[in-house]
Amino acid sequence: MAERSFAKEVCDLELGAGEEFRGEGILAITKALLQSGVGYVGGYQGAPISHLMDVLADGKETLARLGVQFSASASEGAAAASLAASVMYPIRGAVTFKAPVGINVASDALANLTSTGVTGGALIIIGEDYGEGSSIMQERSHSFAMKSQMWLLDPRPNLESIVRAVEEGFELSEASNTPVMLEVRIRACHVHGSFIAKDNKPPPFTLRQALENPVRDTDRVVLPPASYAHERDKVDRRWPAAVKFIKERKLNEVFDGDLADVGVIVQGGMYNGAIRALERLGLADVWGATRVPIYCMNVTYPLVDDEIVEFCASKKAVLIVEEGQPDHIEQAVNTILRRRDVNAKIHGKGDLPMAGEYTADVMLKGVRAFMASTLPGALSDKVRAPNVPAIHDDPRVKALTGTVPPRPPGFCTGCPERPIFAAIKLVEKEIGNHHIAGDIGCHLFASLPPFSVGATTMGYGLGPASNAAFNVKTDKKSIAIMGDGGFWHNGLTSSIGNAVYNRHDGVIVIVDNFYSSATGGQDILSSRANIEDRSTQHPIAKAVEGVGATWVRQLDRTYDVAKMRDTLKEALSTNTPGPKVIVASSECMLNKQRREKPLFNKAVKGGARLVRERFGVDEDVCTGDHACIRLSGCPSLSVKRSDDPLKDDPVAAIDNTCVGCGNCGEVAEAAVLCPSFYRADIIHNPTGFDRFVAGLRASIIGFLQRRRARRRVAFT
Repeated sequence: MAERSFAKEVCDLELGAGEEFRGEGILAITKALLQSGVGYVGGYQGAPISHLMDVLADGKETLARLGVQFSASASEGAAAASLAASVMYPIRGAVTFKAPVGINVASDALANLTSTGVTGGALIIIGEDYGEGSSIMQERSHSFAMKSQMWLLDPRPNLESIVRAVEEGFELSEASNTPVMLEVRIRACHVHGSFIAKDNKPPPFTLRQALENPVRDTDRVVLPPASYAHERDKVDRRWPAAVKFIKERKLNEVFDGDLADVGVIVQGGMYNGAIRALERLGLADVWGATRVPIYCMNVTYPLVDDEIVEFCASKKAVLIVEEGQPDHIEQAVNTILRRRDVNAKIHGKGDLPMAGEYTADVMLKGVRAFMASTLPGALSDKVRAPNVPAIHDDPRVKALTGTVPPRPPGFCTGCPERPIFAAIKLVEKEIGNHHIAGDIGCHLFASLPPFSVGATTMGYGLGPASNAAFNVKTDKKSIAIMGDGGFWHNGLTSSIGNAVYNRHDGVIVIVDNFYSSATGGQDILSSRANIEDRSTQHPIAKAVEGVGATWVRQLDRTYDVAKMRDTLKEALSTNTPGPKVIVASSECMLNKQRREKPLFNKAVKGGARLVRERFGVDEDVCTGDHACIRLSGCPSLSVKRSDDPLKDDPVAAIDNTCVGCGNCGEVAEAAVLCPSFYRADIIHNPTGFDRFVAGLRASIIGFLQRRRARRRVAFT
């Protein structure tokens, strides 16, 4: 189950010509695909485009009526490879995944696709995850587009521009026989707005027709000598065709202003930030009317030389707003202008930083520096000073950061992965530290306190593969962590198969939480859910044994910390050759709560007697050493000041966010900490007998408490 349902929103996908479509960017992209006559869509979930996959899944009835085939791909490489359907046949296809990591995974398929070229329009919708909110390494997709000569669209972050980019992206692809990448940043994916819809179009040429009328052309296969001809075709025919289409359709936009001596060249996706900076400097209004001319590149590759020269020819200085590095656009613009003897001075990296996200404050400082050095008279005294305080410099914000402690990412309350790492810490306390490789997924949070487990991460499903070099004979074995999502994405062959083939004497822990949780809770091959149009419930342990692993252990309750600890010790001490694989299974608590809470609340409202487990800490028993917190790290486990005057240290406490997983008590038991944890059963809609038992218990406990109070030594 995905983290969010779009069951209501997908009704808007049925809107027809002339009707107003309102919603967020992800929904607008889906509607644009259907308006464009797309024949098939694939992809792999990952921020910021996870919801695009979820929308497509929820809108399967609309897709089916139109004859659009939708596949949730096993990986980004599988998604990109599906675009092969557009190579020989006039079928429009689209795939989507996270960038740049998704592009890295899909690079082999994309490179071959770009070499051979396409007949039907092929659109790759990438979620550009760059900046302060990103969860991955900081790279740009622009480099890949240049390397493979794949056209890159970067539309302005408003729904009309995004929809136009999808529709004309297909046409650009067909006009130049080249796949097109459509880059949407986090804010573009979730920006809200409206546009006037068009009727949805069934694909004019279907997949069924393609299967019944197969086409083959050896000149399209990437083999010598055809592959050499492909490169010439890119340069001699496809590139000029793309530039011609971009110019004729005016995909790039020019916004005129009266300060004609200067100008701004901006990536389409950065337009909102640039116009906001100009507005804050008094050089534009809130509606986008600007005094500084702007050339907005909704297509950032290929560049259109004639448009750039025409924009810069009459200007003394031009600022290029290009987020991230390398500064591909700035270098290219400099080359274009020098070749055409245009003397406009180019500003870019310098006024703006080479690396890092161009936030509102960063953009303001950069645009101000550019205007102050080129046309200072255009700035008022109020905004001219470079020391105008930024948001982060505000004393109120500084006071807040001094009061509120840093909050690093971590496991959710009740997460079944937490006890796995508690067990690892207990084992290491007993037999020493080990080299531990991490992987992409929620479990990577274990590299942070309180666990501080994991030395490296190399890619989705590559955790065990990254330990391949440590296949040496020694008393200590390496440990690798891999999630179920990573296992099915890439890990079965690249990690498990690799370890089996090389008889790697290491331990592999596969964290099986029933979903691809890190990408939004989507179902996968080993999910326990019954899905009508998908095949699930395929055990990971069987797949591992199927590629030759002999030492395999299945644990069906990760919260049993003692059993987890003992299994790890066995794996680290056995002499069995080959990899030692532990499949640790428990349902993702976040998804479990999403599934069970509505049912629980509905039953309680209906009068059913239900019991909810909660845990607590007896502060009279707690010693205040906080070992439980160091070995659990649960957000619901905190500290509070003790009422006992003889206890200087705060004691452990459990707040109301507790979901009753029992991990804290299990850790205390496995680590032989203390008996201060207790379980309480909260009964909803209690029966008469429940009330009688509760009253009897309260009476007995009250009597004992009063007797104890009378004997207690009091301090005044």
